Amino acid sequence: MAMSSLKNALIIILSAITIACSTDLCKAIESPGYTVVHSESDFEIRRYRESVWMTAPVNEISFEKATRDGFHRLFQFIQGANLNFSRIYMTKPVLTSIVPGAGPLHSSAYFVKLYLPVKFQTDPPLPLPELNLQPDPWTSHCIAVRKFSGFARDGNIVKEAQKLALSLSRSPWANSTASTSEYAYSIARYNSPFRIIGRVNEVWVDVTGSRASGCESNLVAAY
Repeated sequence: MAMSSLKNALIIILSAITIACSTDLCKAIESPGYTVVHSESDFEIRRYRESVWMTAPVNEISFEKATRDGFHRLFQFIQGANLNFSRIYMTKPVLTSIVPGAGPLHSSAYFVKLYLPVKFQTDPPLPLPELNLQPDPWTSHCIAVRKFSGFARDGNIVKEAQKLALSLSRSPWANSTASTSEYAYSIARYNSPFRIIGRVNEVWVDVTGSRASGCESNLVAAY
């Protein structure tokens, strides 16, 4: 597909999302459930519950290009490009997980993910084969999260991940980055690209428990 055609297709897709979010449906957009285990001024530790996501693997140097490509395929899936012909409500966030490697962004591949609504958690629709998507079941596990505003770009995601790593190094979760995780970190985006102010993004890093909490049930808040 020519670059101009791809841009036009993405504009149509993102416009559809914006229109949907101008209705009451936007208020009911589902997100994966979690409990806050530990909270500080610049990060928090969350225990995410078991869940299933749909994942688009992408081989690409650019985080921005990878996210656009993966989301384009995921959007086709939720619009009915699956063997069940199911229409699936948009959820949030759009999550891009970055596989460590040797590139300009210290990455060699990406996995763009969309949380499946509760209705489809136990029996996810099968995507059309040409979309190259796959279900990604999560066990309950702990994630360190740092919020940041603005747009998530190639030029700032590494810096935000480094800030989270520095915060963790000064906390009870120092040296607790999960060694079993295949991802260096993930970027969660919660807003339409058409939203200019009040944007919310997050850096996610899998962590193991600490002696301070064990990432267990001394809980602060549940969502």
